[in-house]
Amino acid sequence: MTLRRALPWIVCAWALALGIAAFAAYRLQGAEPRFEAVDITGVDWGKGFALTDHNGVKRSLGDFGGQVVALFFGYTGCPDMCPTTLALLGASLERMGADARRVQVLFVTVDPKRDTPEVLAQYVPAFHPSFLGLHGDAPAIARTAKEFKVYFQAQKPNDRGYYAVDHSGQVFVFDTHGRLRLFIKPESTPEAIAHDLRALLAEAQNQGG
Repeated sequence: MTLRRALPWIVCAWALALGIAAFAAYRLQGAEPRFEAVDITGVDWGKGFALTDHNGVKRSLGDFGGQVVALFFGYTGCPDMCPTTLALLGASLERMGADARRVQVLFVTVDPKRDTPEVLAQYVPAFHPSFLGLHGDAPAIARTAKEFKVYFQAQKPNDRGYYAVDHSGQVFVFDTHGRLRLFIKPESTPEAIAHDLRALLAEAQNQGG
């Protein structure tokens, strides 16, 4: 089996391992999980990023304080996973009504050579007007992907110069204080995602933040 074919199984196994760990933690605490997604609260990675959005504004996680942030890595030429995931996130926000104003979806390109700010500006907001595309030079993208344990690898170009980029498909969710909290599973529904995003917003309100 090639790495490209095996990648979805690797991602699923990774998600399953996170789920088992999260469930065990809840059992030890004597509480039932309250999120539909995998709760990864307390991991020691995924601390942040330093990239530029498609409007030319330098961005870090601290810019979105008070909002729930959903972070996804991909590229605009992706034929399946990326548009499907972005459409899923867009549908989730549509179900949230006014609460969607306190959610920010960020799309980090893993193909900075082709995904220029102009390309990102046309592609990303097409799924929801509030979505932002993030880019940087190749070292910045590599550092960010490493920080979030995201795999990506450009394939050899074909005779027309086109190449695909294999990448993992995690969606990471931060709470309003910038803490990494959730891993959204590939089989999630808009209803499940909206539920979890609202739960994080309610948590912040209950904590006075």
